[in-house]
Amino acid sequence: MLNVVGTMFFKDRKLLIDKPRKRETYQMIGGRVEDGETPLEAAIRECHEELGNEAIFDESKFELVMDFDEIATSDPNLKIHFYVYKNNGELEGALNISDEIEKFLWYDTSCGTEILSNTLKNEVVPYCKKEDLID
Repeated sequence: MLNVVGTMFFKDRKLLIDKPRKRETYQMIGGRVEDGETPLEAAIRECHEELGNEAIFDESKFELVMDFDEIATSDPNLKIHFYVYKNNGELEGALNISDEIEKFLWYDTSCGTEILSNTLKNEVVPYCKKEDLID
């Protein structure tokens, strides 16, 4: 089983998500846990990689809020264990697109669910609505 992390950043009751160039749907800020890494270390590394050098956040404000098993959106034969962190601080600075990331979106439910990965659609957005974190 593959271990994967995602981190939730919020601003104005919207959730930050990104669209990788290789995927059709938006996903969480995050990725794979590398060998020798804890899920928290992976979450911090992935945030730095995906958000860019100008994004500023307090790494000590990451809180594990849920974890679950699911099937990878990209491969129906791949089982993953997903760890979801919530950043309890502010995200400041600028977000930078990259070779990997095409664009960012501050998501609320008015954006619909057809643009979302299975993880966002089935687990993360329902959690955010239940906890009254997004509109």
